[in-house]
Amino acid sequence: MGSDVKMIESILRDEYFYKFPKDAAHTLDAMPPKTILKYLSAMPPEQAKSIFFLLNSETISECIIGMEDEMFVAFFTKNNTHATARLLSRHESRTIIDKLSLLPDIVSREIQDFMSYKEDTAGYLMETSLVTFHSDNSVEDVLNRLRRIGNRNIVVVYVVDAEGMLLGRIPVQHIAISQPDKLLDGIMEIAHSINAMSTREEVLIAIETGDLLQIPVTDINNNLLGVIRNDALMSASKQEISENLQAMFGAGREEHALSKISFAVRKRLPWLQVNLATAFLASMVVGFFEETIAQITILAIFLPVVAGQSGNTGSQALAVTIRGLALKEIRISQWFRVARKELMVGLINGIAVALTTGIIVYFWSSSSGIAIVIGISMILSMLIAGFAGAIIPIALKAIGQDPATSSSIILTTVTDICGFLSFLGLATALSSVLGIV
Repeated sequence: MGSDVKMIESILRDEYFYKFPKDAAHTLDAMPPKTILKYLSAMPPEQAKSIFFLLNSETISECIIGMEDEMFVAFFTKNNTHATARLLSRHESRTIIDKLSLLPDIVSREIQDFMSYKEDTAGYLMETSLVTFHSDNSVEDVLNRLRRIGNRNIVVVYVVDAEGMLLGRIPVQHIAISQPDKLLDGIMEIAHSINAMSTREEVLIAIETGDLLQIPVTDINNNLLGVIRNDALMSASKQEISENLQAMFGAGREEHALSKISFAVRKRLPWLQVNLATAFLASMVVGFFEETIAQITILAIFLPVVAGQSGNTGSQALAVTIRGLALKEIRISQWFRVARKELMVGLINGIAVALTTGIIVYFWSSSSGIAIVIGISMILSMLIAGFAGAIIPIALKAIGQDPATSSSIILTTVTDICGFLSFLGLATALSSVLGIV
């Protein structure tokens, strides 16, 4: 009698799994992985496979660990390789290697390609261990699973369809205050996501503009791949700032304090050669006024003063402009407003500095003519430096270049040449009028 009952139960179960695979998957989702695999192993392979891939992504990932090799090969050899990559990426590298070794080489390589991301991309920053549910799951289903997981760091759960496409997000606090029988379809919010190939800078902008603590990462088909959490974002932000700082002064973005000497030389030397060429340009300008300097030798003493002040003015404008571009505070189309602002700042600061410089130079040289020349030169050079500091990064951005890349080297060239030209040019032109001797 008992054997007949068991046989009837087996027939009914098989019939239920065959006719209602989605409902069967929903029922299995609440069971431990070992129990799920036990049920699946008793079914025909194709039927078991169809039900298996209707399970929640997290449940599938848990089952993969305890799955027999034969079952893994049967389920994943002909499965969508991109979907397989999403599921396997939730595991440690050792598990991934072991599982991929079971599959045909061509399938394994394709899966590995999908799992590889460059260091500067969202895919590299994302964490693939996340909690997902389907839209027809209830609040009670979510709470039961969260209790089973026991991870207190989960603040958001994501809703996906049967193919893994992102549908929405639900903060855990909303789950906690919702009715247990409420379906997720009725309480989920729009989930702002970012593509896995997006740059680190784009991730930071998306987080800031969306005011988010974390952001989901998707592929080109909007399939959910992972999530970038706040700690990873903070780390990415620090790295972005430090790399921009290095790039501004001609050091490679990839260089670190303990990088190999050969690597550091290879990254820095080209820009040092460029800097040398620009330094000779500035020296050439000074050479044009060799006769003036020979007649009025005291001018040589004040050349570093003019160049230093104009250089500092340009660097201040450069830093503010690059920050504005990085944080999307300004756009390329606003170049005139930015340049006008820096021109006005340069003019006001130039007048103030020129007065101080003129007084000091007058008492130093006992020449009102040189004091007037250096005062006018200071105003002109600081005006030009402020304008250049604003325009150089915007111009680089407009032609598709990184505005942080060696902007300071270009700026130094401009400020040195303009500073020397204004000071020595004015001294030459006004020497007779102002009685400079």
